[in-house]
Amino acid sequence: MRCPFCGHLEDKVVDSRESREGDSIRRRRECLSCTRRFTSYERVEEVPLVILKKDGRREPFDRQKLMKGLLLACQKRPVSLARIEELVADVHARLMERPDREIRSRELGELVMDELKALDQVAYVRFASVYRDFKDLPDFVKALEGLMHKEAHKEAVERGGAMAAPEPAKPISPALFPGEAEAPVLRTRRK
Repeated sequence: MRCPFCGHLEDKVVDSRESREGDSIRRRRECLSCTRRFTSYERVEEVPLVILKKDGRREPFDRQKLMKGLLLACQKRPVSLARIEELVADVHARLMERPDREIRSRELGELVMDELKALDQVAYVRFASVYRDFKDLPDFVKALEGLMHKEAHKEAVERGGAMAAPEPAKPISPALFPGEAEAPVLRTRRK
């Protein structure tokens, strides 16, 4: 291993530890020339994951890019960095379990949003707004309504009862439109 400080090629391993996930080994090394210490990580070489974008491009899966997006979504939210790193590791592990190494970006986004929804709902809406490219307020409202409906259903199930079916929308009476024969007449008093 080349020393990052002096470039010398010989060193000794001072300490080795396996990561919590068991997917890498962290080694503390000491250069035999300048005696400075540095850390190296060893990972098993894998067939890389490839993300198939909407426009047909292919790009390698980038943990740092996913981490950056989640950090932005969780900005000023009560979500620890450790929890975000854990979420990224979980998503990566689930992708690695798949037999195919090519994943559509839509599948990746949905997987991340499912994980994020359970972690922090505001961060979920932020991430979804960028991922789904919300154009206007109705897109936000639709996402929030879906989130609120699922939350209400979850609470009903926890209470032990089934959630009542939503009431159908009531038709608008033609009498509510001015100019119609049945429209009510509004009268005001003069002082």
